[in-house]
Amino acid sequence: MDLKLQVELFKSALDITISGSKSESNRLLILQQLYPNLLIKNLSDSDDTHHLQEALSSKNMIADIGHAGTAMRFLTAFFATQEGVTKVLQGSERMHNRPIEILVDALRDLGAEIEYVEKEGYPPLKITGKKLTKNKVSINGNVSSQYISALMLIAPSLQKGLEIELVGKITSVPYINMTLQLLHQLEIEANFSRQTIKIEPKSVVKEQAIVVESDWSSASYFYSIIALSKVGSSVKLSAYKKDSLQGDSCLAEIYQHFGVSTNFEENSITLTKEKEHDSIALVENLKNAPDIAQTIAVTCFGLGIACDLSGLHTLKIKETDRLEALREELTKLGADISVTNESLHLKASSLIKENIQIVTYNDHRMAMAFAPLALKVPIEILDAEVVTKSYRNFWNDMTSIGIQSIVIK
Repeated sequence: MDLKLQVELFKSALDITISGSKSESNRLLILQQLYPNLLIKNLSDSDDTHHLQEALSSKNMIADIGHAGTAMRFLTAFFATQEGVTKVLQGSERMHNRPIEILVDALRDLGAEIEYVEKEGYPPLKITGKKLTKNKVSINGNVSSQYISALMLIAPSLQKGLEIELVGKITSVPYINMTLQLLHQLEIEANFSRQTIKIEPKSVVKEQAIVVESDWSSASYFYSIIALSKVGSSVKLSAYKKDSLQGDSCLAEIYQHFGVSTNFEENSITLTKEKEHDSIALVENLKNAPDIAQTIAVTCFGLGIACDLSGLHTLKIKETDRLEALREELTKLGADISVTNESLHLKASSLIKENIQIVTYNDHRMAMAFAPLALKVPIEILDAEVVTKSYRNFWNDMTSIGIQSIVIK
């Protein structure tokens, strides 16, 4: 499905409800397998979370997780601990080209039995679950935090718990802290000090319900919409909280540069365009929140301001090479942009070409990050249904605030 986007009349929505954080939901689903008396509310409705649930509930030996990178990493660790269970984890063609060797090596060091079905270092994987008795492992700190969280999530189920030594510089710390805080909510003893994460074993937790906060990455597209709108525009989003576990909540601070304020209420936030942006250029290190880089880059382009974004090395191994994809699509729109292996540099420009077809590269964030540009010019999003990976109701919510979509294929 391809969509032609244009704005008929921007209207402030009364209230848009966004489903639970994919990051929190997927962590809690693994913990729920270890502690069945855990109840999860406001679970994410993303494809990634559906794939994870299906793999956990299926009795089939083969589990296909599509494009779901989080599911691949978390399930690799989980099934490695399931004695008597053999599971083959496979996914999309892109998934089979996303490296997983660092996590597999760490699990093998703990005694796990994992084989590469095709290419060394990449999925598909054949995992034969067994009891892991070792309780210390080392892993590079500058890799995807999902590798580290995958180890943290299985740690309390191990007989002696687990001590994880992080080697070198540590990136994506908020996602490690998110996992840590969820363990704390279950009263699991866990701490993160300097380069070491130590998690004690726990066989039983008390019965409880955890409400998943709505996804801040999904909120980023509304921040972009308000930033690109006229002064006075606003939108209300639920369910969010000020003391969020999600690293992407830094949006509230970053978008102040674009004149957007965030008002926290009991269970929601209201975004308001209070003034025109006063930035000539935006300089941000997004090492702790790389998933919002695409949204920020497009916002800057739409506002005609320069930006220099760094800390983006993990974007090379996402659903697509997000840095190259951004360079390619923004260039088509008239941008002067360059990228390195870990940064993006956009020059200020007032030119935005109309009716450009945006290729999404099987990446949900490409589709959603570019959609707000419809406030400036008509734009076409190819393979628009890819948004279901993280935000199934995205196009309906766009329509509710005046961004009209026309199916053209």
